Amino acid sequence: MDSIKLRLSSMMFLQFFIWGGWFVTLGTFLSQNLSATGAQMGAAFSTQSWGAIIAPFFVGLIADRFFNAERLLGLLHLAGAVLMFLMYQSGDFGSFYPLVLAYMLVYMPTLALVNSVSFGQLKQPDLEFGKIRVWGTVGWIAAGLVISYLFGWDSQQGIADGLLKNTFLMCAVASAVLGLYSFTLPATPPAGRGQQLKLGELVGLDALALLKDKNFFLFFVASVLICIPLAFYYQNANPFLTGIGVENATGKMTLGQASEVLFMLALPLFLNRFGIRWTLLLGMGAWVLRYVLFAYGDAGTGVWMLLLGIALHGICYDFFFVSGQIYTNSKAGAAIRSSAQGLITLATYGVGMLIGFSVAGQITDAYSTVETTDWASIWLFPAGFAALVLLVFALVFKNEPLRQE
Repeated sequence: MDSIKLRLSSMMFLQFFIWGGWFVTLGTFLSQNLSATGAQMGAAFSTQSWGAIIAPFFVGLIADRFFNAERLLGLLHLAGAVLMFLMYQSGDFGSFYPLVLAYMLVYMPTLALVNSVSFGQLKQPDLEFGKIRVWGTVGWIAAGLVISYLFGWDSQQGIADGLLKNTFLMCAVASAVLGLYSFTLPATPPAGRGQQLKLGELVGLDALALLKDKNFFLFFVASVLICIPLAFYYQNANPFLTGIGVENATGKMTLGQASEVLFMLALPLFLNRFGIRWTLLLGMGAWVLRYVLFAYGDAGTGVWMLLLGIALHGICYDFFFVSGQIYTNSKAGAAIRSSAQGLITLATYGVGMLIGFSVAGQITDAYSTVETTDWASIWLFPAGFAALVLLVFALVFKNEPLRQE
């Protein structure tokens, strides 16, 4: 690996180490340290969606036109380090929420910026970027292993002692390191300087014509709806696992990221063999199976069901969301490709996840009391919801070849 690729890989590692180092355990921290309700947890997780909604405007209006990507990346991560430290010091939900909202508003644009820096330095980004991006997944996995196996912050005793707040301190340090490190990265000037600004392209409005296609419209609606089960996983998986007594839960959840890498390699083969329809159906079916396993698994003899449910993450995410990006790319063609991807991203991680986190919070509250949480009923809701989406999709969506360009 040459020097540039090593530096980009280090950047990507830190970028996702920071996200995985606090977001996975956020639900457990909120419920155990701040006594947050399900609705409050949903509001906190929804800050990711608000960040995803403003990110295209921030990057398109500011980063792409006025500032070098690496410098803006550095400034945002330094600001994030300050916010993370304040989150570490926060002692109640009222003071914590505005901090996590502000943090997500500065963090989510950095996801596009690290890609911009990478693409700006790679000679063959279509061939080389995947080898850089995989280090982000490694960073996410490393964060979970550190939390569980190095420090034990998510152990039953660690949670009782309030040690999960240390995840914010760890990520504050990592954010400061990445912020400073970003200023040493090769210069990546604004790619859109002097170009005509088209607001519609930033959020994908140019791609709305694709919704006239019945197949794509169904896929679009299914993408939004399947974000509801996705939100349940992000918000409730770690509190569920730690709550029923699974040791090193955060470390065990990294099985999901390892699975994601494995099934990413298998995805092209599956698409070529079975087509986009069966690939999307398998992705949705994996959501149903995962939550059924969660509903009936336990920390004793049924722990294999929980581990299998975690390991299904690769199929759940890659076979629906990544294959969906490939399908969108195929339907849009070169002229509106960027707009189409922007539309799907805004609809899923923006609108879809906002709805999903709200629903997850309400369902969690409905099946929770001061004494106990009915996790089986909580997990059977997204299982049933995903099954309904799967059924309608299977009946209406028609297979079609992916356009090759």
